[in-house]
Amino acid sequence: MQVFGSISTREAFNDLGVTRLASRIHDLKEQGIAISGKMETTKNRYGESVSYKRYRLAGKTLNDTFMCDKM
Repeated sequence: MQVFGSISTREAFNDLGVTRLASRIHDLKEQGIAISGKMETTKNRYGESVSYKRYRLAGKTLNDTFMCDKM
């Protein structure tokens, strides 16, 4: 999330091999890290609407993330 600004379950699995993102997010929240989530909707390969949650560090925008990396 610090590098790309946000993460979804599919991205966690494809990029990091994490199969239970919601559990990892819960663990991070238990450690005091502020994380927000927003439901998003898209179409799957069959044209059906599907919803999923995208997580990001609370209070951070994509631009904030890139600015921190450049400092």
